[in-house]
Amino acid sequence: MHNLLDYPLLVFVLSLVTLWLSEMIAASFFRRRQKSEVKSEDFGIILAAALTLLGLIIGFTFSMAVNRYDQRKNYEEAEANAIGTEYVRADLLPAADAAKVRTLLVKYFDQRVLFYTTRDMQRLAQIDATTAQLQAELWSAVKGPAAAQPTFIVGLVVSGMNDVLNSQGYTQAAWWNRIPIAAWSLMVAIAICCNLLIGYGARDTKAQHILHIALPLLVSISFFLIADIDSPHSGLIRVHPQNIISLSESLHAH
Repeated sequence: MHNLLDYPLLVFVLSLVTLWLSEMIAASFFRRRQKSEVKSEDFGIILAAALTLLGLIIGFTFSMAVNRYDQRKNYEEAEANAIGTEYVRADLLPAADAAKVRTLLVKYFDQRVLFYTTRDMQRLAQIDATTAQLQAELWSAVKGPAAAQPTFIVGLVVSGMNDVLNSQGYTQAAWWNRIPIAAWSLMVAIAICCNLLIGYGARDTKAQHILHIALPLLVSISFFLIADIDSPHSGLIRVHPQNIISLSESLHAH
């Protein structure tokens, strides 16, 4: 299921086909009912309640996806600020240690840019491995001077490096924080029920045949948008690391 949700276009196609078939099956199954049969008022109430519930669930799930997208944006900004601050604080170290920390931070910044912009999952695994290695080197670069000269000023550098490492962890956690499968399952189940009800109540007319595609299409578009926003690396709507790229360019120029 997780792999499927990483492909929003596939989610759209499968949703459209599934919902449309649900409506057609219900319409075909109940097509033999008497023509004089009049839809009861109870059926209209049930259909309206089901469509209302579907709208609420879609809106709630969309809100979850947007909140997660905003969280990823906020952590990108926080990560850029943490690395930029630590780059400046490196001046508090001895010249040789400061130069080493700055060089490592520039390399680390390049990996963070790749993390935000790369779509290939295998490439992302390599980026994560390189990032972990650079983090270990960065910590060693400040641990040595701190042990040799445990002053408050050097402590600022160590604290800043801790913020750099923590910010990457927060970002990774936000990337893993996806919409729960239970929410997707509930939304899909209610959508199928709504299309079954519409198929049951549909009349055998040309106008109704055209309207049969309306709800499946609208719901599928909603599913596509939710899956796209909730896919950090494979969606069309992704977090652009403007803060990290801008700072990286300035560090390279420096």
